[in-house]
Amino acid sequence: MKSIITLLCITVLASCTGNAQKSKKENKNMTDNKDKIVKTDAEWKAELTDQEYYVLRQKGTDRPGDTGYTKHFEKGTYVCRACNAQLFKSGSKYESHCGWPSFDDAIPGTVDFKKDNSAGMIRTEITCTTCDGHLGHVFDDGPKETTGQRYCVNTSSIKFVPAEKK
Repeated sequence: MKSIITLLCITVLASCTGNAQKSKKENKNMTDNKDKIVKTDAEWKAELTDQEYYVLRQKGTDRPGDTGYTKHFEKGTYVCRACNAQLFKSGSKYESHCGWPSFDDAIPGTVDFKKDNSAGMIRTEITCTTCDGHLGHVFDDGPKETTGQRYCVNTSSIKFVPAEKK
């Protein structure tokens, strides 16, 4: 009887260890970004304004309008306001007349795409790959002569870094 119980315990332990290692490996593959920035809510609140925190961490939305970067067209790069990761080049920005800054493409590997069923519609959320900050949404109604995409971005989620003048 003792040998059956011992064998059963060994089997259960081996199974648990295997699953734990598998979970670690799966998790590692999902977050295998060495540059991933992870902070507590308290840390984000201390670094961001209330509006930035609302948009970037709570998936909020700026009010539409012509303020912020909506009508901003200088040469440079738009970076994540939370972590300074480069996201969009000024050459991809265009006037969509939607009330938010619009880009037809992101710098490759800088934006993640997630299905978003909130607000009574199906959309694709875009987030910063470095800090998981909410940027906005992407739609298929952008310029047909380029990508056909419209990255509709909250001004509160980005900041502009001007190109260096030569």
